[in-house]
Amino acid sequence: MSRIGIKPVDLPAGVEVKVDGNNAVTVKGPKGELTEQISKLLKIEVKDNQVNVSRDSDAKAYREQHGLARSLILNMVTGVTQGYEKKLELVGVGYKAEKKGKKLVLSLGYSHPVELEDPDGITTEAPSNTEITVKGIDKAVVGNYAANIRAWRKPEPYKGKGIRYVGEHIRRKEGKTGAK
Repeated sequence: MSRIGIKPVDLPAGVEVKVDGNNAVTVKGPKGELTEQISKLLKIEVKDNQVNVSRDSDAKAYREQHGLARSLILNMVTGVTQGYEKKLELVGVGYKAEKKGKKLVLSLGYSHPVELEDPDGITTEAPSNTEITVKGIDKAVVGNYAANIRAWRKPEPYKGKGIRYVGEHIRRKEGKTGAK
């Protein structure tokens, strides 16, 4: 059995889960509402403030989906109660970020500023010139948007300049002059 899939997902107070006939799971909570389509190979039951995911067979297709479905439901429950956030930092001379309305404006050494519009359900903050915080209730959307911001200037290994996640370690390389 899947070690992750067999664990029930506990529902905190104020969270409501509904499952329709097509295995579309809807989770409502204090921060919002999320919906996810789960594989029809699995059975999803809501009982006594717990969500259980079970399967009928031990075939590979069933096993592949079991732990994934439980993790997706847990991420939705966590998202509507606590939310998710990713923090990024800008490292480099002249690199800065600022917030203008719903747009995040980045100065990254290009000939023009990079303006990024916040997607639905995502808020960005720039607490200082060199920090960016991405917040939202959907874990996948928050991670994807943070990765899109980072992709504008990935950290380079020689000087370490670029946009990196807070706490990310960049493996540094020695330059040409270092090898004598």
